[in-house]
Amino acid sequence: QVQLVESGGGLVQVGGSLRLSCAASGRTFSMGWFRQGPGKGRELIARINTSENIYLKDSVKGRFDISRDSANNTWYLQMNSLEPEDTAVYLCYGREFDKETFKWRDYWGQGTQVTVSS
Repeated sequence: QVQLVESGGGLVQVGGSLRLSCAASGRTFSMGWFRQGPGKGRELIARINTSENIYLKDSVKGRFDISRDSANNTWYLQMNSLEPEDTAVYLCYGREFDKETFKWRDYWGQGTQVTVSS
């Protein structure tokens, strides 16, 4: 079983920056970030895998970047040029193949609040 602990959220003004971190207790093949804004559903905003293939949601391209530190099972979401629409609870996740059950398993962090003031 893999446990994820995330940090780095907070209050920032429009145009500011934050970096979120997610530390996992074990290896994950795929890792990234979802967010859920007020009254909105959960949406995938960034993903990276062990081959460094990256996905970014169109609305954050050019502003956000995802990276990882494989040696420490940690990944990051660098958030720049923040907008009020970015206000949400951000949840990190990792996906890893379970060699005992031969199924993929998803792991989730506890969530961290990002608030962007207008």
